[in-house]
Amino acid sequence: MGYLTVRDADVKDKVVLVRVDYNVPMKDGKITDDLRIRASLPTLSYLLEAGTKKIILISHLGRPEGKNNPELTLAPVAEELRKLLPGQKISFCLLPEKGEKIGEVDDAKIVLLENLRFDAGEEGNSADFIKNIIDAVDAEVYVQDGFAVAHRAHASTDAVAKFLPVYMGLLLEKEVINLEKVAKNPEKPVLLIIGGAKVDDKKPLIEKFANKAGQIAVGGKIAADGYVGGNNIYVAEDFDEDTNGAKLDIGPFATVKITGFIADAKTIIWNGLLGKAEDPAYATASTIVAEMIGEKEDAETVICGGDTTGFVENLMKDHPNLKYSLVSTGGGAALEFLAGKKLPGLEVVKKN
Repeated sequence: MGYLTVRDADVKDKVVLVRVDYNVPMKDGKITDDLRIRASLPTLSYLLEAGTKKIILISHLGRPEGKNNPELTLAPVAEELRKLLPGQKISFCLLPEKGEKIGEVDDAKIVLLENLRFDAGEEGNSADFIKNIIDAVDAEVYVQDGFAVAHRAHASTDAVAKFLPVYMGLLLEKEVINLEKVAKNPEKPVLLIIGGAKVDDKKPLIEKFANKAGQIAVGGKIAADGYVGGNNIYVAEDFDEDTNGAKLDIGPFATVKITGFIADAKTIIWNGLLGKAEDPAYATASTIVAEMIGEKEDAETVICGGDTTGFVENLMKDHPNLKYSLVSTGGGAALEFLAGKKLPGLEVVKKN
């Protein structure tokens, strides 16, 4: 791939700083979906088995805008990690003050630091901010495993590379391998399914695949608002409406049309739900499409976008037979990667 991975690193008896993405959905202080936490476990397990002295986990949660917001604390994530890694002692620590040492706070093998975005230095890509963390924990190696923030030039994704050798984690590796496959050398026919509400977010992806994809299918609010497609772009033309006439799901004709494209495709990329799927009454098209993609055994299938991956993950809980090549953890990062943009968090791990 042209990247250094954690397998290339000498981590034995070393303190390893790991950038994870624990920006998980929360309600009333409880985690409602632990996908991103579970996705980090392969890298953590690898480091533990490789004899790492201590693992320091850093992440953000939400948008506290540089201020301490108790509603956005990562403390519940530490509790979830303890459940997912029974037998491992896991500590949770506040961000270090200037010159403070926290690496030897106790004998925990894994330490999760508080929300990085409680300090404005994180989003400001401050070298001083990340250097203070590195010094506080005596970090010797940095592992980037938070794909969902790889498109951000923040202190924990960019400035950190000024001070430590940088390696790609196993989650990031999995994401990049699968996304590169469908972006650079996809098996044809290629189908791109686009939904959701924000057409400006989707335009670069549609333009990138205009010549690669045999078919692009557009649904969701984008279609309902009258998106105009090109030669190989099918835009849903019938919709399920509520009593006020709002178009909240694509209709049966459009659904049948899209499932026909799925049946023929060898590479499928799906970003954006086809209706207001949080309401079961308008989740019909998205459910049918998700099930049909998940039952295909002869295609490379990539699901990306936060709402889409969450929907598919929930569906898989009740239908464990559904399989996908990749259910991406990187919403905006996956879109930018597929659109051919450079991601700062990947640039720092490229081999020289």
